[in-house]
Amino acid sequence: MNWTYASPELSQWLDLTQACFPDEDLSALITALYKEPAVVDVLMGQAGGSSVAMGCLTQCRVGEQAVSLLGPIGVHPDYQGQGLGRAVVEKLMDFVSNPVLVLGDPRFYGRFGFKAEQGIEPPYPLPKEWAPAWQSLGCDGLSGVLTVPTPWQVPAYWT
Repeated sequence: MNWTYASPELSQWLDLTQACFPDEDLSALITALYKEPAVVDVLMGQAGGSSVAMGCLTQCRVGEQAVSLLGPIGVHPDYQGQGLGRAVVEKLMDFVSNPVLVLGDPRFYGRFGFKAEQGIEPPYPLPKEWAPAWQSLGCDGLSGVLTVPTPWQVPAYWT
């Protein structure tokens, strides 16, 4: 697996996202993130000349504190079950120095030390059943509302 921290070609990123999330239309989010390279770090994993795994960190804030929002994270269906999702998260966590927040599966992210977040509110209210998915790592003592850049200011991503 060849890993790179660089913004991929937009079409490549969109194709991989569609393959990873066939039941969700994330094209508007990915396109908006692509246009914000100053606030988004992208990790791409390639095998056989194709992008097969991806992950993003978006620079955000809680008050004056810099934090990172993890996601989307995805692995092409043909490559799932090989530990690539874990590798993406581990590589991104090695890359980031800020506290990190994620909206995702607690069983998966709990493996990396993420825990339910109580003090930091997402930018939009989450559905009650999603509350356990709002998690953090290294955010102890922080409280307030997560301030996100423009690509993430779409209520549908949070509700």
